[in-house]
Amino acid sequence: MHPTPTQLLIADDHPLFREALVRAIERVMPHARVDEADSVETLMALVEAHPGAELLLLDLDIPGAHGFSALAHLRGVRPQLPVVIVSAREDQGTIQRAMALGAAGFIPKSANLSVLDEALDALLAGDEWLPPGITAAPCADAEETALARRVSELTPQQFRVLGMVCQGLLNKQIAWEMGLAPTTVKVHVSAILRKLDVGTRTQAVMLMHRLASDPASPPPVPQDGDED
Repeated sequence: MHPTPTQLLIADDHPLFREALVRAIERVMPHARVDEADSVETLMALVEAHPGAELLLLDLDIPGAHGFSALAHLRGVRPQLPVVIVSAREDQGTIQRAMALGAAGFIPKSANLSVLDEALDALLAGDEWLPPGITAAPCADAEETALARRVSELTPQQFRVLGMVCQGLLNKQIAWEMGLAPTTVKVHVSAILRKLDVGTRTQAVMLMHRLASDPASPPPVPQDGDED
């Protein structure tokens, strides 16, 4: 019998970069199986469909997520799945935040194929990998860590709803996008607010902005109305 091939997942909305990652993986592990996602929605479906996946390469700014929120969520729903952040943001602060929030490694998008080979070889062997000259932070920001823990407690459905709330969508719009009844979305929103320990959608969005890849940027302002 042939051994079960290694299952790897790639989540990035840039087709050319996904192709580069697939090529690098094929060079390191020619018999690996690779599945791809281009949004949080397709990523969550992949994670559910492949519970035995051995590695996830995750774009920090994949559509449907907000900075480190997808990483935080995945550490809760799939703690056994090593998540490696791939990003065009290569500053030490971003890399240290990723590692403090549970990433197994960090690969800059500027990395050439030889660096990708080196990184994947180490990560697939179970080792941590960071760009040369970068060291992981000795500890995480307490508030960010606490928020990441709350995000990790959301169900996949709740996480998707939260992403759409952060995009400014109202319950009826979320219901249409997800094929749910508006009353079901309202139940999800109530559960999200409770788990995040906030009272309104605006407070939830402002709180989630702390996990943004660039927290210095202005946060979006959602519509509260009477939908909470």
